Amino acid sequence: MYRHWLEFEKPVEEIEKKIEELKTFEATGNLKSSDEMSKLEKKAKTLLKEIYGKLTPVQITQVARHPDRPYTLDYINGAFEDFIELHGDRSFKDDAAIVGGLARLEGEPCVVLGQQKGRNTKEKVHRNFGMPHPEGYRKCLRLFEMADRFSLPVFTFIDTPGAYPGIGAEERGQSEAIATNLLVMSRLRVPTIATIIGEGGSGGALAIGVADRVLMMEFSTYSVISPEGCAAILWKDGGKADLAAKPLKIDAGELIKLGIVDKAVKEPAGGAHRDPQTAIKNLKATLSAQLKELSAIDPGTLVEARYRKFRGMGVYSEPKR
Repeated sequence: MYRHWLEFEKPVEEIEKKIEELKTFEATGNLKSSDEMSKLEKKAKTLLKEIYGKLTPVQITQVARHPDRPYTLDYINGAFEDFIELHGDRSFKDDAAIVGGLARLEGEPCVVLGQQKGRNTKEKVHRNFGMPHPEGYRKCLRLFEMADRFSLPVFTFIDTPGAYPGIGAEERGQSEAIATNLLVMSRLRVPTIATIIGEGGSGGALAIGVADRVLMMEFSTYSVISPEGCAAILWKDGGKADLAAKPLKIDAGELIKLGIVDKAVKEPAGGAHRDPQTAIKNLKATLSAQLKELSAIDPGTLVEARYRKFRGMGVYSEPKR
């Protein structure tokens, strides 16, 4: 049975618990309840669609952080073939918060990489909760340069609260590592596609997000700061995250309107965590279509279009004199 319930899912939880109870009774041979179960399952599915059809930004944030959501390795292993992971930045060490290497998408060779979170306590510590150190971003840099050298398309998967802000990371050049990635990604002469699959937090996300196409899973977030962090700065109270989430415009719908994101990828009813295989299948189809489109564009045009895409973001006005 599904276990990690979010607060707004409680109405569905009650129905699904009843369904489980009926299944248990039926298994003992004491009750025949197929008709009743069918009605309850239909009711639960309808209710789930209604709930997820009107989520608030802060609720979408909760879904984006759900512990059962597919992570980078789930998408790589599910959507790509022949994945060979490459380790290390050839300078300091291997950062487990970033995974990447060579793979094939429907037979086409490519480079894939992204932030990786952990499922249990041991994995979370090993992956540093998906927060990369500078050596993680330098591993990405190594892969970007390899992709450019061998004319391989690049797929990145973004899922991080942000780059690790520890003293050691800052001493080893966290900001420089991120800035270098921004520069190098902007100049890659190969198709690049970035997908926000969970949390897309701050510069830690942007460091692997300067792409020809920026996609978002339907219930993911992309923002310069978390709602809790924003609330802590504005009101000295992280508990006011719901007030900060809406004006931050962190969800796919708002970001597409602003021109920051190109496309949202549909998730199964109730989010990717309820049906990871369908979510992976949907993303694979979208990646294949986007790659086919980008592969028809010559390298020089790709670089110029990418430059203009990011230079065109944002709105400003000048005071009248």
